[in-house]
Amino acid sequence: MTQQPPDIVLLDADWQSRTLIRAQLIEEGFEVVATESWTMMRRHLRPGSKPRLAIVDVKDLSEPQDVLRDLRVLMKPERVLVLSAIGTIGREDVERLGFHVVPRPFEIETVVREARKLTKEASH
Repeated sequence: MTQQPPDIVLLDADWQSRTLIRAQLIEEGFEVVATESWTMMRRHLRPGSKPRLAIVDVKDLSEPQDVLRDLRVLMKPERVLVLSAIGTIGREDVERLGFHVVPRPFEIETVVREARKLTKEASH
């Protein structure tokens, strides 16, 4: 029996931010796996069992450009939401890769609204 992938895999190195975003997404009815490292996130991006959406907060990642480059190979860019921070990687650079962006500072509801929209689009 094959295990269903979660709706969303969230990568956020900051435990507080990760916890708040995950809790709100679960409250909205999503099945969410939250990870603190790229290595852990990659385990959930296997062919045939990928989530409907990957959310990556680049703020505290040590090599955000490398993560986004690898992520672009593993997921369709339209199924990736990047939470960007000035000084980490520019919004234009992220959008050039084809990813959706929520710039900092943001409210959790903004992230949830974008996740809802993108998962709905991924279902069609």
